[in-house]
Amino acid sequence: MAFLQEKLLLFCLVICSSLLSLVSSRGSVYQPPSVERLTDRFPRMPITRGMATLFGASNIHLKSNGSYVDIVLDNNSGSGLISKNRYYHGFFSAAIKLPKGFTSGVVLAFYMSNADVFPNNHDEVDFELLGHAKRRQWVLQTNMYGNGSVRTGREEKVYLWFDPTQEFHQYTILWNTHHIVFLVDNIPVREVINNQAISYVYPSKPMSLYATIWDASDWATDGGKYPVNYKYAPFVASLGELKIEGCMTQNISSPTTAECSKNATLSSSNTVEGANYARLSKQQMVGLSWVRRKHMFYSYCNDTKRYKTLPAECSAH
Repeated sequence: MAFLQEKLLLFCLVICSSLLSLVSSRGSVYQPPSVERLTDRFPRMPITRGMATLFGASNIHLKSNGSYVDIVLDNNSGSGLISKNRYYHGFFSAAIKLPKGFTSGVVLAFYMSNADVFPNNHDEVDFELLGHAKRRQWVLQTNMYGNGSVRTGREEKVYLWFDPTQEFHQYTILWNTHHIVFLVDNIPVREVINNQAISYVYPSKPMSLYATIWDASDWATDGGKYPVNYKYAPFVASLGELKIEGCMTQNISSPTTAECSKNATLSSSNTVEGANYARLSKQQMVGLSWVRRKHMFYSYCNDTKRYKTLPAECSAH
C-alpha cells in the first residue's frame, strides 16, 4: 500500500512539474471570451487567386491545390507573398501556423503597406510574430505607420493564449475610415480609432497585403540579443483560409469611399465601410479588454523612456 502511495505521489509531482513548466514557458493560460466570428462573414479565396510571389520563390510551396502555402526561411533565403491588387480599406485575414522549435530572430509578418510607392511617406499596418528564445513562446507585435510617421512606430506586444505552432489560428486586419482593428481568432487585440488626435498618422492611402518570413536577428528577439540559429532551419510557416474583402483601386494617390462602394467585391452593399464595422460590439469590447488586461506586456503609450512627450493619441479619450 505504501509503495502504491509513493508511486501516486511521484505521478502527481511529475504532472504538477509539467504544468508549472508550461505556465513558466508560455505565461498564464486563460480561456478567451466568446465573440462574434467576423471571419465567417467573408468567403475564402485560394492563395493563388489573391497573392503572388514577392521574393524567395524556391522557398514557397503551394499545397491543397493552391488553397494553402508554406513559406520558408532557411540559410539561403526567406520568402514572401504580395497581394495581386491594392486596396483602400477592407477586411484581410489568414489562418497561420508558425514554425516549431527554437525560433529566435525569426519574424513572420502579415501586414499591409505601400512603401513601394511612397518610400518616404508610407502607410503600414502590421502583425509581426516574433520568434522566441529559450522557453518563451512566440510574441505577437502590432504596429502602425502613416503619413510621415515612418520613423516612429506605434508598437504593442502581447503573449498569445495558445501555442501558435500546433494548429492554425486566424489573424485579421479590419481597416476603414472609422478604425483599424487587429483580431486574433476573431478576438480584438488592438483598436486604433481614427479620431482627431491620430488623424495625421492614420493610414490613408491604398496598400498591398503581404505575408513574409525573414531573418530579423538585429532586432526581433530581445532587441537582437538572440539571432537566428540556422542549426534549427528550415523554419516553415503555413498559411491558408485567405480572406480579402476591400476596395480594389488603381487610384493610388487620392481614392474615395465612393469609389470603394462602386468597386466592392461583395455582391451585397454591406461592405466594411458600413455601420456593422464602424465600432466594436459589446462582446468585442469585452474581448479587447481581456487581451489587454491579461496578455499585453508592452505599449508605446507607456514607454516614457522612448518618448519624452507621449504621442497625442495616448491621452485622447
